[in-house]
Amino acid sequence: MEKQVVLKKNEEKRILQGHLWVFSNEIASVRGVPAAGDVVVVLRHDDTFLGIGFYNPHSLIAVRFLSKAVEQISYDFFTKRIEQANELRTRLYPSSTTYRMVHGESDFLPGLIVDRYNEYIVLQIVSVGMERCIQMICDVLDSLFHPKAIIARNDISLRTLEQLSQEVKVLRGTPGETIYCEDDVRFVVDVLRGQKTGLFLDQRENRRTLRRYVSDRRVLDCFCNDGGFALHAAAAGATEVVGVDISESTLERAKVNARMNNAKHVTFVHSDVFEYLSKAAENAVTFDVVILDPPSFTKNKKTVATALRGYKKLHIFALKVLKSPGILATASCSHHITEEAFLDVVHQAALKVGRTLQLIEYHGAAPDHPVLLAMPETQYLKFAVFAVQ
Repeated sequence: MEKQVVLKKNEEKRILQGHLWVFSNEIASVRGVPAAGDVVVVLRHDDTFLGIGFYNPHSLIAVRFLSKAVEQISYDFFTKRIEQANELRTRLYPSSTTYRMVHGESDFLPGLIVDRYNEYIVLQIVSVGMERCIQMICDVLDSLFHPKAIIARNDISLRTLEQLSQEVKVLRGTPGETIYCEDDVRFVVDVLRGQKTGLFLDQRENRRTLRRYVSDRRVLDCFCNDGGFALHAAAAGATEVVGVDISESTLERAKVNARMNNAKHVTFVHSDVFEYLSKAAENAVTFDVVILDPPSFTKNKKTVATALRGYKKLHIFALKVLKSPGILATASCSHHITEEAFLDVVHQAALKVGRTLQLIEYHGAAPDHPVLLAMPETQYLKFAVFAVQ
């Protein structure tokens, strides 16, 4: 018997609108005993064909759609999808060989992230089905791009939801470091130990956005990671830049990047950001520009309220050390925090400390992280710039 998943009545509406996930509570029956990672046919309650996808009986996301047609999930399938995704990126960044090549569901390869850092390719896989295809995917990437190495950066908690282990693994070749040039700023990319898959590529356009606000200004970069915003601020003429992060290994990479860029007047501080801001406020230390780029405060809907309290506290501290007039650049990287909730919590923080905000820019992730409109989950990054009185 063909392996099939039959939906409950009226549960196909979201799928027909282009969403690529079937949740376990939307399934009426499963036919043919498919195992985790098998390709199944998805049917409406009346057996009308909807498409095919990877199945996982152990996950809340029970099916990840691959196609609205019947086709083999083969070498040719992955070649076509990856070529299509890469063509878009080469149009977006024609002079760069560093970009997000495949952005999961947004590129119709659910559960698969592919980042290119010049001669190296880094994968992140959060689907059992994609995990089972990993050698085929590597074959395609080898054939199309001939990388020096392909690395799996599967050290992310999302894999546990699919009952996959967390690991960093060299899949092909010999990994090393490479240099990523972003305008006039250079970064050393460590594909084995760097942030995410090596660097935060989703903020590349927002780092450029920041540059117009920092000339001749004193800048504080909170959660500075590898120094992305800090080094762009320095290159754009900031008189002083302070980067703060709790990770010592991250700060070591930031210092290497600063030396490589001959970035003067840049200091990196090892501290919890909340503690740093609290002490700065107590000691009347102020900045002309404050940047907040925290990690996700919530991984699920259950902790949204707690996360919003954390965001409010963070912005209250930040506004206390921001001069008037000043510039606040702030981000949230959780799709569970809506745009409305994010902007409201910043507004509430401003009211708490008696500051007035003017929203002057609002952006999402870089365009190599496209949004699939049918899937709000793919629209995760929010980046706002405020003029503050």
